[in-house]
Amino acid sequence: MAEKNIPMRTCISCRNEFPKKELIRIVRSKDGNFTIDKTGKANGRGAYICGKPDCMKKLKKAKMLDRAFGEAVPQEIYLTLEEDLLGKQE
Repeated sequence: MAEKNIPMRTCISCRNEFPKKELIRIVRSKDGNFTIDKTGKANGRGAYICGKPDCMKKLKKAKMLDRAFGEAVPQEIYLTLEEDLLGKQE
């Protein structure tokens, strides 16, 4: 029996590849709204972050989501990502 193919994605901060399910996905919908996609299946342009504290600091400091989407990302998205990360570590 053939092995199941595991989709791999690259963290925009550290540029390392991880299985898709291990990453956090941020999505920009067609109407320009940004959300954190918990399912990994939301429609729209997506960017992935691994969620390591160093990557989160680098992501926020360098505004990497702005670069990935080609437009300004609301500060609330960065704050929500930090809150989600802190919740996972505790």
